[in-house]
Amino acid sequence: MIRVVLPVHLRTLAGLPREVTVEVAGAVTPRTVLDALEAGYPVLRGTIRDQVTKQRRPFLRFYVGEDDWSLESPDAPLPDVVTTGREPFVVIGAMAGG
Repeated sequence: MIRVVLPVHLRTLAGLPREVTVEVAGAVTPRTVLDALEAGYPVLRGTIRDQVTKQRRPFLRFYVGEDDWSLESPDAPLPDVVTTGREPFVVIGAMAGG
């Protein structure tokens, strides 16, 4: 099971706790984690990434520990700390302002 931490606005939308778990068959990558998350919680489809292009939404970031995974390939294997459940895959709502 892969642990996923969601930002408050997505938790509120889906009525979820801070952290959820998803089951990923095969390689554990950002793409497969998000596929499993959207399959388990259909209300999240289109909120984290575009439904057609599957590109990450501009004001969301992905983290594993202290490492920013936002610009990594969606098909890059996630580290063992995620696949073993020691660390979550974290989705963060980015802030912007002027």
